[in-house]
Amino acid sequence: MGLGGCIILIAVGAILTFATDWDMQGVNLDLVGVIFMIVGLIGVATFSSIAKRKRVVVPPTPPVIEEERRHHY
Repeated sequence: MGLGGCIILIAVGAILTFATDWDMQGVNLDLVGVIFMIVGLIGVATFSSIAKRKRVVVPPTPPVIEEERRHHY
């Protein structure tokens, strides 16, 4: 699941928790929405920590140019 999927989970969880008033027998939609939001936040945190580790940039080393010096005597 990428960053987009995590954001969608957070959005769907917020909609279920705050914007709906459906009553389903045996299912608490507020709790399901909170669980979706928590899973989405954990996913964002995990994704950002993995992406931070992948973004380590090592500057390239400059090429070594060896000059051959010739002495004329």
